Amino acid sequence: MEHQKNFDKEPKEKEFVEKLVTLNRTCKTVKGGRRMSFSALTVVGDGKGRVGYGLGKANDVSEAIKKSIDKAKRNLIVVPLKNGTIPHEIIGKYKSSEVLLKPACSGTGIIAGGTVRAIMESAGTTDVQSKSLGSNSAVNVVRATFDAISKLMDAKKVAANRGKTLDELWG
Repeated sequence: MEHQKNFDKEPKEKEFVEKLVTLNRTCKTVKGGRRMSFSALTVVGDGKGRVGYGLGKANDVSEAIKKSIDKAKRNLIVVPLKNGTIPHEIIGKYKSSEVLLKPACSGTGIIAGGTVRAIMESAGTTDVQSKSLGSNSAVNVVRATFDAISKLMDAKKVAANRGKTLDELWG
């Protein structure tokens, strides 16, 4: 019997966009010298409104990145997008970090710092303005941004809460 392998299969496209936000190295001094450890913060998104973040720690860089990507895929949240931007202005807070997110008209692009930009690009937004206020620690800025995104209200959700239809809401 002859086994025939199927080599015609194309490698399937990745479902998620993975972005490394920060890679941090820490040292612990032990009897034999210094022991290195790494922590990686990554953002994962599908470009269609789902995005998540993860923080992984390990003694090896690649292992830390792998762990953080796995955690990010488990913690996905949905961003309500409207014409490539967010529906309304919002401020997200986490500890001493604050992130202001504002909707922008089409053609503006993503005006944001590196940390917030990675999240917005992964989520699939094309136009948004942001300002980071307070502490600029990468982990805290990511958590503040996710706080803002989770508080965003979709027009359908607002209409349902008020017991009205979308047409009644918009007038």
